[in-house]
Amino acid sequence: MIEEMAAEPAKTFEDLEAWKAARELRVFVFRRVVPELRQHREFDLMDQIKRASRSVGNNIAEGYGRFHFRDNYRFCSNARGSLAETLDHLITCNDDDLISAELLAEGRELFEQALKVLNGYMLWLKRSADPAGHSRDPN
Repeated sequence: MIEEMAAEPAKTFEDLEAWKAARELRVFVFRRVVPELRQHREFDLMDQIKRASRSVGNNIAEGYGRFHFRDNYRFCSNARGSLAETLDHLITCNDDDLISAELLAEGRELFEQALKVLNGYMLWLKRSADPAGHSRDPN
């Protein structure tokens, strides 16, 4: 199911379920993970995970503002990369004993939800760019 199609058309990027899921992950990172990194004085990793988690929503918003399906899709692809980067940072935090396995599990759940919604949105964008289904894009 593609949630973006089922609801009323988005009036702003804030209406997008993909952006809302990205925001939820970013808030989790800032409220739950960053304090742990600050406590361990892991400032480089803290900066990297903050930037990656911000980038997910930033790219979704920027793509939405382009008003062209193909441009929007490209920015969503960037968002998906930042989403994966955020998960990688969470795994690193756990590997380095900076966050608990439970905190990683919470982050992974938010990642999975954001990925699912973002992939659905991207599929809708892809189909909207070529309603006949003749897209050459392998993704």
